[in-house]
Amino acid sequence: MAETLEQTNSGMDKVKLILAAVLLLVGFYGFYQFADQPQLYRVLGILLFVIIAAGIALTTTKGRALMGFMQSARTEVRKMVWPTRAETLQTTLVILVVVVLVGLFLWLLDTFLGWIMSMIIG
Repeated sequence: MAETLEQTNSGMDKVKLILAAVLLLVGFYGFYQFADQPQLYRVLGILLFVIIAAGIALTTTKGRALMGFMQSARTEVRKMVWPTRAETLQTTLVILVVVVLVGLFLWLLDTFLGWIMSMIIG
């Protein structure tokens, strides 16, 4: 019985996903079909179709799984310890100094090798 329910649910999920894709296509078609209308109305129309299609797609099994994943990711991001303003500034300054030093080293190395090549060739 669970297999029958899963197959029916899977079939219904396919129908929902196809409906969502069709709504997206209709929204894009309408955006370009009504090119003579103000752009604000066209953008609002396509946003409406995208929101409705996303709402339908999120009612499927894969959509619910995606929402669960996104909620878990949000929970994990909230657990992160972000650096303070002072730590960020210090790290940025260290990186800038290292970049300048490496740039100077590479410039000197290039100049030295260019000088050696000009001595050999010229």
